[in-house]
Amino acid sequence: MIKIAQIILYNILGWKIHGDFQLPKKCVLIVAPHTHWIDFFLALLIRKAINQEINFIAKKELFIFPLYYILRYLGGIPVERNSKSKTVDFIAENFHKKKKFILGISPEGTRSKVSKWKTGFYYIALKAKVPIISATLNFEKKNTTLSRPFYVTGDIENDIKKLKTFFNGVKGKVPNYS
Repeated sequence: MIKIAQIILYNILGWKIHGDFQLPKKCVLIVAPHTHWIDFFLALLIRKAINQEINFIAKKELFIFPLYYILRYLGGIPVERNSKSKTVDFIAENFHKKKKFILGISPEGTRSKVSKWKTGFYYIALKAKVPIISATLNFEKKNTTLSRPFYVTGDIENDIKKLKTFFNGVKGKVPNYS
């Protein structure tokens, strides 16, 4: 399946991946910009092409039969969206329980244009004491770039400012939402 994903991603779709494919055993992977539903499927393809098991969270309302089994197989974790602190604690606990756990998440929290990122990913990394890896979905250049690990300091304002610079100039599928 890895070879098939690579053929589709590199040869058919013409995408390239830059950076270190060997992610830390535990990290929060922020993927941006998230501007279209196709981002999810592209991320699944990239994940397979680089041979990494990456989990994701989704609202628990999506986890109904038969979608429940598909989402769980793909690494989905159902969460309640109305309780931010419980979600952070729940996901941080997954990092503590498992020897390897990578969580992919969109810092925008939606496919629409946003002026401010959601902060759940930050607090998960802080509480779990794991680094953040940034990953671009640059549709203009048809590439994904993976950053070096970034360790949060607790100064959320400054840390998020630094994280956002990695995504400067990156165009999503819907450029106006980037």
